[in-house]
Amino acid sequence: MEERNLTLLTDLYQLTMMNGYLKENRKEEIAVFDVFFRQNGMITYSLACGIAQAVDYILNLRFGDEEIKYLKSLGIFCDEFIAYLKDFKFTGDVYAVPEGTVVFPGEPILTVKAPIMQAQLIETALLNIVNFQTLIATKAAKIRYAAKDDVVMEFGLRRAQAPDAGIYGARAAVIGGCNSTSNVLAGKMFDIPVAGTHAHSWVMNFKDEYTAFKAYADVYPDNALLLVDTYDTIKQGVPNAIKVFKELKEKGYEPKGIRLDSGDLAYLSKKARQMLDEAGFKNTIICASGDLDEISINSLKQQGAKINSWGVGTRLITSEDMPALGGVYKLSAVFDEKGNIIPKIKISENVEKITNPGFKNIYRVYDKKTGKAEADFIFLREEKYDNTKPLVLTHPTERWKSITFENYDLRPLQQDIIKDGKLVYKLPSLKEIKKYAKKDLESFWDEYKRLDRPHVYKVDLSDGLYKLKASMLDKIRGTGKRVEK
Repeated sequence: MEERNLTLLTDLYQLTMMNGYLKENRKEEIAVFDVFFRQNGMITYSLACGIAQAVDYILNLRFGDEEIKYLKSLGIFCDEFIAYLKDFKFTGDVYAVPEGTVVFPGEPILTVKAPIMQAQLIETALLNIVNFQTLIATKAAKIRYAAKDDVVMEFGLRRAQAPDAGIYGARAAVIGGCNSTSNVLAGKMFDIPVAGTHAHSWVMNFKDEYTAFKAYADVYPDNALLLVDTYDTIKQGVPNAIKVFKELKEKGYEPKGIRLDSGDLAYLSKKARQMLDEAGFKNTIICASGDLDEISINSLKQQGAKINSWGVGTRLITSEDMPALGGVYKLSAVFDEKGNIIPKIKISENVEKITNPGFKNIYRVYDKKTGKAEADFIFLREEKYDNTKPLVLTHPTERWKSITFENYDLRPLQQDIIKDGKLVYKLPSLKEIKKYAKKDLESFWDEYKRLDRPHVYKVDLSDGLYKLKASMLDKIRGTGKRVEK
């Protein structure tokens, strides 16, 4: 496939606003935008993902001859703007949390500081990339939490919404905790282990099930994982598998196991386990697939299902219960000619849609004794903190609620990724990201990760950010109230 130019992967209004800024002689104005997602009933935490592709997109922005020709044909842009696009490149800064970081509603996952026209152009693609991959990584993390130490395989390619979703969804799923993927292209691109057995069609295309199993085992004697539910799982499938396993054993091979794809997985797995054990195959695995997710896996475990390998597809790659993260890209500040920060805020009758103004970062508070994450707070970059002194955090809206930390460590979450249009951050490999994500998830108490009614993790605003936000709201609304700490 030819390398794609994704520069036009944007909404038209980004380009019309760019044209407008140029006409207003504001192309050099520096602006700050934040990527974050809002609170909703289904979000407890998310696993930030897609940073590497977002960076690759930004660093490769260019308007080639075909792009220029197309935009000119629309007849809505001035000649000066078309000329400007010919030499376009990103010259700004990007800050982001490392891929695999646990993040919460309202926290800036990624921040762009750049000339307004550049910052405006990249909004749509950044949201497209980060929203989807974060969504899938988070779903995978929940599935991993339910599966505990079992093997989890990503099987979603055929149900993904187009090739890119299948490819980058597989990558995100591995970051979230999957051990492998069925997607061969994703395996090649990202060095992901690939996994798979055979389909029902293989069994149906032989004169009988035993012959099909035997043929497959002859080809793959070291990896004979047999799909046993094409006809009758207990009366035919498992007995035929055991017969083939005995033949493999006589030849010196160790049978792999069986896969169940339908039916009462709890009952069938327990019955199959009993049959396999009695036949002397106690080390064989039982793999299950078929519209699984964290809820069904958790339920099967509670029922005592004898399954130790899970193939998850549709409900993972589509994040079926929440198919959109709802991430947004909002202006939070501009810089004047002297380099002074002018904070910006969007207000709304819906409290959750009121944005946090200013040029910000996130601190995570860790208990020194346990090493566990205890709270986050969003702060203005000009604010300084001394972790040798007690830290008091106050609820962002219910200011009578506060908590004091004394024996703690602070870790800033956002890191410098791009400076002046150049990459200044060593992008980690997928294996490194997966390892980091696992460690980051383990730094949170199970109460925050449990599937049923998880505890709400504290995300507060610094005193400086709270005062700024409150004073701007009072000024815009004309209340004239004095802002207290």
